[in-house]
Amino acid sequence: MSLPPPPPWLHPGVRLIEAERSVGWAEIAAQADAFGVTFRATGGRAVLPPQGVPALVAALVAAERAGVELLLARRGTAQVEVESQPGFAVLLETSGTTGAPKLIRHDFQRLRGRLRGAADPDARWLLAYEPAAFAGLQVILTALAAGATLVSAPGAGAAELARLAVHHAVTHISATPSFWRAFLLALDGAAPPLASITLGGEVADQPLLDRLAERFPAARLRHIYASTEAGALFAVGDGRAGFPAAWLDGGIDGVGLRLRDGVLEVESPRAMLGHEGGWLSTGDVVEVRGDRAVFAGRLDGRVNVGGVKVSPEVVEQVLLDVPGVRDALVQPAANPVTGHILTALVVPAPGVEEAALRAAIRTAVADLPPAARPRLVTMTASIALGAAGKKTRKGTA
Repeated sequence: MSLPPPPPWLHPGVRLIEAERSVGWAEIAAQADAFGVTFRATGGRAVLPPQGVPALVAALVAAERAGVELLLARRGTAQVEVESQPGFAVLLETSGTTGAPKLIRHDFQRLRGRLRGAADPDARWLLAYEPAAFAGLQVILTALAAGATLVSAPGAGAAELARLAVHHAVTHISATPSFWRAFLLALDGAAPPLASITLGGEVADQPLLDRLAERFPAARLRHIYASTEAGALFAVGDGRAGFPAAWLDGGIDGVGLRLRDGVLEVESPRAMLGHEGGWLSTGDVVEVRGDRAVFAGRLDGRVNVGGVKVSPEVVEQVLLDVPGVRDALVQPAANPVTGHILTALVVPAPGVEEAALRAAIRTAVADLPPAARPRLVTMTASIALGAAGKKTRKGTA
């Protein structure tokens, strides 16, 4: 029996490497056939628990053939919050970083709307996001379209992924800024031959952009802005944090941008199904500083400290600007007098003297309002990341 051709969005030369196993279109097609029997019997919606990248790709192929929507679960079981609809679509769970996870439905062609570039069989991608997350799916679809090699190890930390990146001579990585900080700390001498570095999912701060540019001078460096609800929106490739303020007037790449009460709203041609046109609030606070629009935390992430609303992310950016700080996490802690106080975990750069670093931090936060100054600063070797590759902030109010 001859091998069926792959769908147009999957280059037949793609290779998926996971758990010491390398698979191509032949193995994907066989698993898609097995999924297809089950999917056609669902009558409308198929659910794929976390099973790794090869299974996810096969499930996409099978769901498209069967004409059913596919829910890519991130936690083993998913709360079905929306009714099933006829036809092929992809349902994704939001990360739940700042609230309860939601279920978002995407048209598959719209989901692929910002994918760029032709076949690139020499590219070797590392998957640093959850496969079933919006960002992870974007990386997977990019590699599939290019016929590239995609290296994945779902659930692995930055140290293991750094080892795999070196071992497989990875050329392309897209990841959160938090992951990139941990990745740089995990590299021990040898480094992968990166040609493309992408940051997304969190604010890309200038010190990190500068460190990446210095460590990988030959790599194309950019940070992207996207969300599960709004889809892929725009990319910034000039090496500077934030984005050009002029985009707030004219938009970029078919996406309208504007500020309403300091919060970024977007009009996206790649938004989730059910949001057909109109402005969508991102929940991200943006400030215009000169010719630049810079992110200043999440609206729903602000903390009440003695009656003053402060953004842990803004304070975190101040700490990340301190020479000798490699990473930082600012989060609230309950306090009987003020309701909350801010605390900070700080990862010092190798060889930095702690007393000097603490003095530099005190100087850096002295200009902040008293409510925004961390009352407890703890030095640590690393900061744990959630499954989405982001820092988890507890106790926001």
